[in-house]
Amino acid sequence: MSFDPLNILLIAVALVVFWRLRSVLGTRTGTEKPPFDLFGSKQPGAQDAAGTVVRLPESPPVPANDAGDRDPPPPIWKGYAEEGSPLASTLVKMAEGDATFTPKAFVEGAKVAYEMIIEAFAKGDKTALKNLLSKEVFDGFSKVIDSRVSQGQRVDSRFVGIDKATIQEANLTGRKASITMQFVSELISATYDRAGQVIDGDPKEIRQVTDVWTFERDVGSRDPNWKLVATEAPA
Repeated sequence: MSFDPLNILLIAVALVVFWRLRSVLGTRTGTEKPPFDLFGSKQPGAQDAAGTVVRLPESPPVPANDAGDRDPPPPIWKGYAEEGSPLASTLVKMAEGDATFTPKAFVEGAKVAYEMIIEAFAKGDKTALKNLLSKEVFDGFSKVIDSRVSQGQRVDSRFVGIDKATIQEANLTGRKASITMQFVSELISATYDRAGQVIDGDPKEIRQVTDVWTFERDVGSRDPNWKLVATEAPA
């Protein structure tokens, strides 16, 4: 069987073009990184901002009863709401509308978000805050940060830990879900003026702080994360 030299040349050129395009554009392998999931709704692992996979604990095996049958899993609200309460009902509806949602994953993610926001606000890190806050809250935080900068103030803050994190309220209206959390935390914080004098707080004192924050998410969105939409001082 004879080959046309021209056809062989065209095939060679096509192969060279293909490999160059492949090296520039790459190929989809099915392992591309999904959006950063702060609230750990993706199983079996969530990714942090650096792309590192954080393995979440797998669900323990369901114990068998005396008859050898598997007991049904506890209701999703158990440990987070009272039976028959509006909160329990809303948490069930959220789980029905979003198979990735669990109160446990949400609370753990909210605790991480709380610490990240507190530290970023103290440092004046607007870039870190922008992805965690709604536009309205971000604008309010930005004004405080800009005011500190204009007055030559700086804040040194060290997060000690969260003593308590509880769900106070949950609402689901159409695709918009919101959850209000109460955080009781411990931190060391001090604000210094331009001359380096402490004008607020104490760099050696651990203070207990209580915050009530509301997170919101469009459950129909591809973005798995919730954003802080409101802050308030407890009554």
